[in-house]
Amino acid sequence: MADKTTDPKTVLEFVKKNNVKLLDLRFTDLPGLWHHVSYPIDQLSESSFEEGFGMDGSSIRGWAAIHESDMLLIPDASTHMLDPFTEAPTLVMVCDVTDPVTKQRYDRDPRYIARKAEMYLSSTGLADTAYFGAISASSTASISSMPKRAAGTLAAQRTILDIARATKKDTSRCRQPIITRICAAKWS
Repeated sequence: MADKTTDPKTVLEFVKKNNVKLLDLRFTDLPGLWHHVSYPIDQLSESSFEEGFGMDGSSIRGWAAIHESDMLLIPDASTHMLDPFTEAPTLVMVCDVTDPVTKQRYDRDPRYIARKAEMYLSSTGLADTAYFGAISASSTASISSMPKRAAGTLAAQRTILDIARATKKDTSRCRQPIITRICAAKWS
């Protein structure tokens, strides 16, 4: 996988270097199910990283009605990698979902939801690092608060996000295998 500063030109060089034949664009729905669409690699150009690839959002569970279903998948160059399981060399990239007319991010795209959560916590000064990961658990919720530290636990029967926030302390105690713990911390 490439670093976060990867640009479209680097991805196109990677395609040539690895004799890539197919492009596989991936995204998730709200419950966390991976979706993907594949194209011949010649459909990928530098402009694809701004113009995106059209998709029908009404076919994605919990997304859009048919009259509002046109969407774009915008590849994130920093996520490019070769699929190790395909016979033909296949470039994989995770995508952001946008509206084709306004170019605004789609509000039910889990990547956008996670980014908004990061921006909010950063803007409030609660923390500067976030870790997200899907897990399943039973329904429970609890909150605890102490001076200079707060934590909460949220678990649901469906796949949920594990969010751990910290600035200067180890968050390993916030990561449990069965329940999701939401840790927000600020130490002075």
